[in-house]
Amino acid sequence: MGTISTMETSPGTDRPLANSGVATPGAAMDRVIQKKRFPNRWLLAAAAGLCLLGLFAYLVSANSGRSLTVSDNRILLSPVVSGIFEDTIPVRARVAPLKTVFLDAVQGGRVEEVLAEDGAEVEPGQVIVRLSNSDLQLSVMSTESRVMEQLNSMRDQELRLEQNRLGHKRTLVDVDYEIRRLSREIARQDQLLAKGLAAQGNYDDLVDELEYNKSRRQVTLESQASDERLMAAQLAFFKEKTGVMEENLRFARESLEDLHVRAPVGGKLSGFDMEIGQNVSRGDRIGQVDNADEFKLVADIDEFYLSRTDIGQTVSFEHNGGEYLLRLSKIYPNVENGQFEIDMQFTGEAPRDLRRGQTIQAKLTLGDASEALLIPNGSFFQDTGGQWIFVASPDGNSAVKREVRLGRRNTEYIEVLDGLEAGEQVITSPYSGFRDMDLLVLNKSNDS
Repeated sequence: MGTISTMETSPGTDRPLANSGVATPGAAMDRVIQKKRFPNRWLLAAAAGLCLLGLFAYLVSANSGRSLTVSDNRILLSPVVSGIFEDTIPVRARVAPLKTVFLDAVQGGRVEEVLAEDGAEVEPGQVIVRLSNSDLQLSVMSTESRVMEQLNSMRDQELRLEQNRLGHKRTLVDVDYEIRRLSREIARQDQLLAKGLAAQGNYDDLVDELEYNKSRRQVTLESQASDERLMAAQLAFFKEKTGVMEENLRFARESLEDLHVRAPVGGKLSGFDMEIGQNVSRGDRIGQVDNADEFKLVADIDEFYLSRTDIGQTVSFEHNGGEYLLRLSKIYPNVENGQFEIDMQFTGEAPRDLRRGQTIQAKLTLGDASEALLIPNGSFFQDTGGQWIFVASPDGNSAVKREVRLGRRNTEYIEVLDGLEAGEQVITSPYSGFRDMDLLVLNKSNDS
């Protein structure tokens, strides 16, 4: 049998379709199927769109997908440059007295007389206010009376000891006299007894009386030595106790003298506001005396620099055409309102026209100048803490969040330690409004 085949024609044309797919068994494939082709420009456009979409999807997926379109007139782009970093910060210092002595009321009382005005120059030891305190006066009088009684009692005891010593001496004088008298009498009686002119009984009585006085003299000497030892110890104790008593009496009298408040040093009296009749408690601060000839500078510094400040660092400022140097002399570590306080002393001659409370713009050197990568010191640091920054793409159409490591800061620049390269552009303006974003699409303002 012959081969049977069918032909399909394309609608609207007499050309046969390629391989209609209908053939008799055993027949050979004698038709080729032709593929449809798209124009080349469609393929190129689709490929470019897919590439851009993939790039955008990669950036978004790599940065958690948080993005925001920002007009470029809202941001400030700054370059990363290589240069010399000067490790200095400005300090707004105020002039303060180099030495200040505070006036505290040693004794409380009522103000009876004010002898100096606030702001006056005072001399050392000058009385500036007189107080009265009746309770203190009565207490001092009572203390003085008790001390005087004890002193009198000790002096009476000393008198008795001295009288006892004199009594022993009188006893020895009497005993020695009796011994000499009896010795002479026994000598005479001994001669008479040898001639039979004296009685033996009288002679024996004289001998016994002499022995008694000799024994009495020995006991008196022992008693005198013992009494002298005790008396010496008691006198030493009395003298020591008398010194303490007299010191207490002097202190009690000085307590009354403390009611006359005196200037401890010479200088300018300040913070002194006393009124007659005012009650002052013990320990109250009533003023201070400032050294009027020598000054220091005091400044408040941001707590960010607390770990980098150290005693001895150099401070400088210009005044009336001259430059003056100081050294950081004291650091107060207590932080209040995000700042800590430092004291600075002049290393040479100070300006002659300085006045207390005057404000001076100075410069504190924290370290040596060195070569480093630098970015401008902008408001972004307060938003990021220096942990990250937005880095612009080379074409300037976007900016990506990038972790960085920043170092020292001064008023103009921040030192870059890691994460940036010279020539890159970073956003240094405030990040308010897009702090939580990961990608910024920068909308050119001239294109809008």
